[in-house]
Amino acid sequence: MTKRTAAKYKLDRRMGENVFGRAKSPVNKREYGPGQHGQRRKNKLSDFGTQLRAKQKLKGFYGDLTEKQFKRIYAEAARVKGDTGENLVGFLERRLDAVVYRAKFVPTIWAARQFVNHAHVLVNGKSVNIPSYRVKEGDVIEVRAKSKQMILIQEAIALTERDVPDYLEVDHSKLVATFVRQPGLSDVPYPVIMQPNLVVEFYAKNG
Repeated sequence: MTKRTAAKYKLDRRMGENVFGRAKSPVNKREYGPGQHGQRRKNKLSDFGTQLRAKQKLKGFYGDLTEKQFKRIYAEAARVKGDTGENLVGFLERRLDAVVYRAKFVPTIWAARQFVNHAHVLVNGKSVNIPSYRVKEGDVIEVRAKSKQMILIQEAIALTERDVPDYLEVDHSKLVATFVRQPGLSDVPYPVIMQPNLVVEFYAKNG
């Protein structure tokens, strides 16, 4: 198992949930946390613990986001009009690496970050290699021509464990996706229950 694979499965085990909906997740076989005392970790969480867990799960879903990056996105979500939790989810889903993942151009969110970093992606015809780049409604995201034969892409498209959400229009024959609109929580096909409202409560109390 690679270090990266171990890290993503560690999140599954810590949460006791198959956060990414992967068929090989270890929690499909056991439902307790990592470590020798994992089976005894079923104590009722405090409000703080519940809020912290919700934040760790949502942040962890988007791969290698640091606390600083995640908190900056939260702060933006809190500043704009509307429900902060819904805005937070919408902003996270507008990250370029998240769009590449949702379009099924790659199999995992970590692969999406590398895919963008290595300049395999065009946005409106221009190369963009910044995973945190925020797409807008109507933006066209495309795999660049010389990268379209990568085996990784065909493997991702063939995955049956997740579908392309309806806030993206995707043509897998051309490897082109259009970002239709910013989604809300109910639009996003998370494999597990996400609770951005608890993330809002966490930062409200622990800034």
